[in-house]
Amino acid sequence: MQLAIIGTGYVGLVTGTCFAETGNNVMCIDINEDKVNQLKQGKSPIYEPGLDVLLDRNIKEDRIHFTTSLREGIKDAQVIFLALPTPPGKDGSADLQYVLDVAAQLSEIITEYKVIVNKSTVPVGTAEKVAAVMAQKLDKNLFDVVSNPEFLREGVAVDDFLKPDRVVIGTSSDRAKKLMEELYQPFVRQGNPIYFMDERSSEMTKYAANAYLAMRISFMNEMANLCERAGANVDNVRMGMGSDSRIGKRFLFPGVGYGGSCFPKDVKALAQTAREYDYEYSLVTTVMNVNDKQKLILGRKVKDCFGSDLSGRTFGIWGLAFKPETDDIREAPALELIDELTAAGAEVKVFDPEAMENVKRIFGDKIVYANDQYDAIDGVDALIIVTEWSAFRTPNFERMNELMKAPFVFDGRNIYTVEKMEELGYYYESIGRKTAHASQREKIAVPTDTIVRDRGSID
Repeated sequence: MQLAIIGTGYVGLVTGTCFAETGNNVMCIDINEDKVNQLKQGKSPIYEPGLDVLLDRNIKEDRIHFTTSLREGIKDAQVIFLALPTPPGKDGSADLQYVLDVAAQLSEIITEYKVIVNKSTVPVGTAEKVAAVMAQKLDKNLFDVVSNPEFLREGVAVDDFLKPDRVVIGTSSDRAKKLMEELYQPFVRQGNPIYFMDERSSEMTKYAANAYLAMRISFMNEMANLCERAGANVDNVRMGMGSDSRIGKRFLFPGVGYGGSCFPKDVKALAQTAREYDYEYSLVTTVMNVNDKQKLILGRKVKDCFGSDLSGRTFGIWGLAFKPETDDIREAPALELIDELTAAGAEVKVFDPEAMENVKRIFGDKIVYANDQYDAIDGVDALIIVTEWSAFRTPNFERMNELMKAPFVFDGRNIYTVEKMEELGYYYESIGRKTAHASQREKIAVPTDTIVRDRGSID
């Protein structure tokens, strides 16, 4: 099938590449000339495991192409996907400017029937708005507008697209339904469903799914905070809950809050959509408030231990991306932690396997960028773990103890067990569990240059 993808951001590039991988001829369109030239050379502007391999293969097989020309890009396309930014406004609502502007441009150059697919995450009623804009200059028989939300997880997006749990398609057109069903059949051969529904229900499904997952995360973060106060262990609580088939095991890991391009934006947009329909969605509002507070929890733990004035202190941070296997730092908890620590006078050293360059664009020389995870903790007062990259899970603890001023670790992702850290002699604070070697906090009261390293049982 001949396809066009308008927008080569995260969703657009994954969508276009994966459709090409199943034999379709794909034209990807973007107004950024530098990005288009980069893509023509097979260089992906984003880090996503497996994407570069597929991109290179499909360029060589002449199945995927890139252009800055909208007219050229959509000329032969039977289906046109809109994968455009929908940034949140001040009130949280999704800004449809890019989507509607492109719809208006398409209405001036389309000359034969095409299916226009909203792949961007958009509010309820967007398909109707796109159709209305196009109908101003284009015969309604020459197009149908379809809602086809994406459910891609950064870090495993290629697998998610190639092997989807489900495909959701909103359309009232039999003609469009037939084309979309044919297009997605290669991805559901193992029996995973394609759900056809009306456009508004399809648009709402995307927001409902992300808001529910965000709610599970916020629920467990609140539960973890309560466990700390009540003397319970959130790991045990999580396992006990997750074994209930009505609840399940996923998205029950506490931490320092959710981030990224989807959850924060979509939860805000759902709350704003509710207000537009004169409904106060109080649960969604609470989810947002809980997440905002949770992002500050590591900073609070550090200040409770070291004092509110962190002048003369140095902290090492492992993990900057909002989650592992991505370089995406949008709404990442690490950013707020860096702001808080530096505002309190601390020096901050950071390391992340993929997100360093993106963080440099924000903080510049305000912080120190380490060469590796051990360089990030050389001479620090404490290590703070924000993102659970695999490389951080089984570090060389002896080397860590030799490099750090004292064995202090604040773990925002619970990647170590309390028992292990007690055995090693570390002061260890995590989320929703007891603190290992809490008595070691007493040595923090003395000036930094007189702190005596206590290697505990490591020696």
